[in-house]
Amino acid sequence: MLHPSLEAFSIMLMFTGIVADVGEVLHVTPERLTVSTPKLFAELDVGGSIAVNGVCLTVIELAPATESFSADLSPETRARSNLGTLRRKDLVNLELPLRLWDRLGGHLVLGHVDTQAELVSITRKEKSLLCRFAVDKSFSRYLVEKGTIALDGISLTIFNIKDGQFDVAIIPHTWEETNLRTRRPGDRLNVEFDLIGKYVENLLRWSSR
Repeated sequence: MLHPSLEAFSIMLMFTGIVADVGEVLHVTPERLTVSTPKLFAELDVGGSIAVNGVCLTVIELAPATESFSADLSPETRARSNLGTLRRKDLVNLELPLRLWDRLGGHLVLGHVDTQAELVSITRKEKSLLCRFAVDKSFSRYLVEKGTIALDGISLTIFNIKDGQFDVAIIPHTWEETNLRTRRPGDRLNVEFDLIGKYVENLLRWSSR
């Protein structure tokens, strides 16, 4: 029998931070979001899950005419993530949940946003781009040199960490196949820190009591 904490872990919805499509926002209100995704529409089911900019949402309605889905936005989702600031025609990163037989192309992601990061700068480095981000310094403990992070649902590797700021290198494919290509300095992206690190931190906190 699995330890209770591992048993819970085994039934969680998982993503990998590998963006499957870039959807277009058709309609958004404080309570609901509608996104067009011709590429993924055939795989969607009402009641199923989908990650939108790294936020795990539940599909509540499908519209074949526009190949779109709708999902409700809770107050917590609006407050914690950038979904509450989306506007019509904005582009969002989409990913379907990991299946047990799938390859883990990125890293384990739950679709639960911890905070937001501000895009500080974009610098071209030969064919790639170097993006610098900043989070509140209180989250510095989750920033690990050459560790993983999910930004708007994209699995990325961080480096050059200092005072809550860090760099990520973006290859041309990632730039073109995600909504990063629409981002500018000052924009805020959803952040999910490494899942394993947060579990370890919580277990150590409890074991020290």
